Amino acid sequence: MTQDGSLRLRMVRVLPAAPGVVFEALTEPGELAKWWGPDGFVIPRVVSDLRPGGVYRIEMQPPEGASFFLAGEFLEVDPPALLAYTFRWEDPDPDDRETTVSLELHGDGVGSTRLVFVQGDFATEGRLALHDEGWTQGFDKLEGLLRRR
Repeated sequence: MTQDGSLRLRMVRVLPAAPGVVFEALTEPGELAKWWGPDGFVIPRVVSDLRPGGVYRIEMQPPEGASFFLAGEFLEVDPPALLAYTFRWEDPDPDDRETTVSLELHGDGVGSTRLVFVQGDFATEGRLALHDEGWTQGFDKLEGLLRRR
């Protein structure tokens, strides 16, 4: 919880690639599908119109059960430094609401990128915790993907 009482998720990761490579992994549908989501999930399809005002939709397939979708609109697209978009579940849980995601990329000049991720505001601590787990596992996969390059 932030000082103003809002529920925001904030993560900082150092990734083993230059900002341009990281930005591509965050935005190119084929690359995004390789790391997105919690462990065990598959991403059968990503549709993306990467521009301010453009929309995206991601199909997520859990290890068991039917696919579900998340979608949103790109708010800011400034390669390779900034990406911001809305995030909403289709057929949301009653405790879900649309949030905003911001990803800032800061190169260190030697081939690594400091990623600053913020998402919020969440309606409940439970939904924040669910997203914390999903993003942590996804970013772990992203880091592994970038290390293998």
